[in-house]
Amino acid sequence: MHKLNGGCHCGSILVELKLTRALASYNPRVCDCDFCRKHGASYVSDPQGSMRLQVKDAQQLNKYHQGSGIADCIICRNCGVLVGIVHQSNGRLYGAINSKIIDGSPPFGEEVPVSPKTLPDAEKIKRWKDLWFANVSIDLIN
Repeated sequence: MHKLNGGCHCGSILVELKLTRALASYNPRVCDCDFCRKHGASYVSDPQGSMRLQVKDAQQLNKYHQGSGIADCIICRNCGVLVGIVHQSNGRLYGAINSKIIDGSPPFGEEVPVSPKTLPDAEKIKRWKDLWFANVSIDLIN
C-alpha cells in the first residue's frame, strides 16, 4: 500500500490517497475535454484504494458540473486548483484525483490520453465504477 498526500495550492483542500499497486503501474489519464485540458489535469485512481479529501473551510470547496453534468469537478474556490472529480451513484461516491496536485511528483507511468466526452453517459458511469476510487470521503476539518 502506498500512501500519498497532496492538495490545492493554498492548502484549503488536502488529499490523502492509498494506492494498492506499484506507482509506475498507474498511467495518469489526460482527459481531452476543454475543461480538463485548460486545467492541465491528468487523473489517477485505484478502485481497490482510497481517496480522502480534507476540507479546511467548506466555503472554499467548489463543485463544478462539467460536460454532461453527471460528475462534479472539485475545485478550490480560493486558489482555483482543480483537485479531482467525483460521481455519486446509488449512495456511493466514486472519484479520481488530479495527479498534478500530489506532493513529491510520484513516479507514475506515462500519461495516456482519454476521451470520455465521446462516450454515452451510461458508459462513462460504468467506466468510472471500474476505474475510479470506490472508497471516497470528503471531510470537513478544523
